[in-house]
Amino acid sequence: MPIKRYGTVQMGAGGKALPFARAVEADGWLYVSGQVAMEDGEIIDGNIIAQTHKTIANVLAILDEAGYGVEDVVRVGVWLDDPRDFWTFNKIYQEYFGEHPPARACVQSSMMVDCKVEIDCVAYKKKDK
Repeated sequence: MPIKRYGTVQMGAGGKALPFARAVEADGWLYVSGQVAMEDGEIIDGNIIAQTHKTIANVLAILDEAGYGVEDVVRVGVWLDDPRDFWTFNKIYQEYFGEHPPARACVQSSMMVDCKVEIDCVAYKKKDK
């Protein structure tokens, strides 16, 4: 099965081209790059609640584009800027992943852009040959 890349031409903050794909699919596996609360190349204003909803919406949009759903997600990685946001983040996260909880890691980290949360994931769906 060939490797398929999604979103190889995308813009980040300040209209700069990003040097990675939004997601890469290989043999039924989909690896979604870290997503933040970005819209039109800029991080949205807002607290952890607004940024979490937007970040997850960005992840779900990529999954949908590739033909995957939240039920296909097997692992999620989460980076939070402020550990005090953990419980608020968890409440929102559960709204999206509560029915199909994947394995997950969540750490506190300094971010490369001015955001409160970043999420990546790995999904799997058996492909018809």
